[in-house]
Amino acid sequence: MHNYLPGGNLCKKYHVLAGRLYKMSEQKLIDKALNGKRYAQNELYKIYYPYVYTIALRYSSSAEESQEITHDAFIKAFGKLDKYNQSQPFKPWLRRITINAAIDYYRKYQSVPKTLEIIDYDASVDNEILEKFDAEQILELISRLSPAYRVVFSLFVIEGYSHQEIAEMLEISVGASKSNLSKAKANLRELATNELGITKKMAHEQ
Repeated sequence: MHNYLPGGNLCKKYHVLAGRLYKMSEQKLIDKALNGKRYAQNELYKIYYPYVYTIALRYSSSAEESQEITHDAFIKAFGKLDKYNQSQPFKPWLRRITINAAIDYYRKYQSVPKTLEIIDYDASVDNEILEKFDAEQILELISRLSPAYRVVFSLFVIEGYSHQEIAEMLEISVGASKSNLSKAKANLRELATNELGITKKMAHEQ
């Protein structure tokens, strides 16, 4: 009996072909969306909604805020689609649009401190503590940070921007960016420690 499941070189060819078909499909959708085809925009929205929403979560304190940032990001993306360089991957471009939408959201609704506050404590995150949480739990802890700390923490730790870049994006000083990051790490450590304490207490009571 023959095994028709792809394997070896055939498997590789299968995945390459699947990737090309997906890329072709994505490219066609982008082209049609550029031409104002609403169904193409809707399809791109459905495909990338989970991706955009996950990024938005890192900058939000609630599901409602995440949804609003996600909505804003897609509006901005479709409005700037003619500026997208189609020779480059679409995801990184959409990621940057989403991050900008999150920053715009906080510029509109939140206040980001612009000056440096001197801190006199060690604000490093205890990795041993955070290793006890999965990714979803860590995102939930991040959502409990104050807006200014959450935005700087996400930009620096998750997205990989430098303090200079963050300062320019948020229109704050480099010192303020460093200070907010340190405080974010300290608060995150405290939140994680408290959460572990509550979990242990509940387990003990049971």
